[in-house]
Amino acid sequence: MGRRLVPLTLDNLTDLPKRCRACVFWELDPVSGEAAVKAGTPDLEKEAWISAVLLEWGSCGRVVYVDEVPVGFVLYAPPAYVPRSTAFPTSPVSPDAVQLMTAFILPGYQGQGLGRVMVQTVAKDLLRRGFKAIEAFGDARWKEPACLLPADHLLAVGFKTVRPHPTHPRLRLELRTTLSWKEDVELALDRLLGAVQKEPALRPL
Repeated sequence: MGRRLVPLTLDNLTDLPKRCRACVFWELDPVSGEAAVKAGTPDLEKEAWISAVLLEWGSCGRVVYVDEVPVGFVLYAPPAYVPRSTAFPTSPVSPDAVQLMTAFILPGYQGQGLGRVMVQTVAKDLLRRGFKAIEAFGDARWKEPACLLPADHLLAVGFKTVRPHPTHPRLRLELRTTLSWKEDVELALDRLLGAVQKEPALRPL
């Protein structure tokens, strides 16, 4: 099985799941996001966002391929590039951290170590760039795949709550801890990375 992880660019954006490449939940503020959906332009807004982040900050994601088939991805960026992050009651993200926006591995490819390798690859990238941690806004009442990852799944892979909230706690993972992850975190990662959105709906906070 040949597998590779490559930086997300405009060239391989189409390799993301269809729903995800047209979702701008994180990339736009709530008002602008709703407007883009109504105008039928979320895919163009997504492309514009990725282009801007690549030009100004650099790599903001990874795509995972197995035998040249795209099977997963992760998206991350400093909170300054994530307008939706300011809408959360537990913001802002810490200045030494990057925000984990979302991540996904196709069900048929979970349990093969891809999730661990993907997160470790991101950790190495961000450590080289001077960041110490990755933070995420979790959904403490998560019931079905959505734009927010479930808080309990984040906790299961090593995230710690840094700002509690009954609905949207902010959680933090120290990047160096991910580099020593072994196979014992695979089950928890499968649950986490299988929890990405299925629909591009912009739901209210």
